[in-house]
Amino acid sequence: MGAAALLAGGSLQAQTDKREVRAGNRKFSKEEYKAAEIDYRKAVLKDSLSVAGEYNLASSLYRQQDWDGAGKALQTVKDIAPGTENAARWHYNTGDVALQKKDYASAVKAFREALLLDPGDLDAKENYIYAKLMLQNQQNGGGGGGGDNQDNQDNQDRNQQDQNQNQNQDQNQDQQQQDQDQQDNQDQQDSQEQQSQQQISPQQAQQMLQAIQAKEKETQDKVNKEKAAALKSRQKDKNW
Repeated sequence: MGAAALLAGGSLQAQTDKREVRAGNRKFSKEEYKAAEIDYRKAVLKDSLSVAGEYNLASSLYRQQDWDGAGKALQTVKDIAPGTENAARWHYNTGDVALQKKDYASAVKAFREALLLDPGDLDAKENYIYAKLMLQNQQNGGGGGGGDNQDNQDNQDRNQQDQNQNQNQDQNQDQQQQDQDQQDNQDQQDSQEQQSQQQISPQQAQQMLQAIQAKEKETQDKVNKEKAAALKSRQKDKNW
């Protein structure tokens, strides 16, 4: 969901059954919005109070991203459209245009009216919530995502990078210290083993060798089992 929500229902069927409106509707359905706009303008010229003509003209202008033109067309029949059976859709589209123009206060009001008339319209409900959030952000100085927000985001990103860099440095230092400690321990063990070898008998040395070999085999068997289990797991996941 975002500010670029589509107009509800596309073009509205003509309430005054004019040839130009019907022609515009056919072109609108083919996504020929500029050609449809021309037909709707002809209909409005013939009947300045044509709700269908103005509503559909707004739809064609909206699809061409002419937000000001779409809003003007909707406002032309603001005293008539709310009293028709398509009032909820008129309010919805009025709110949609306001969203595009970042007029969040007007958008909130329009979507609220649409929901009062059609409480089951989930699109109107989502847009109403979105418009309220954007309005609060704007009132709090956010400006709907302006430069201040971007600067704050940039500062946050830089701070995060610094924190990550410091953390990596600390980790590297810790790892280096651990490696040094392990090396010192290994050197001490080697020294102790050399001293022990000088003091033990050949029979004791043979027993120690057998014990070491048994431990190595046990460790190797365990590693092989873990590898087999991991491979089995990957194959199972792959077959899903």
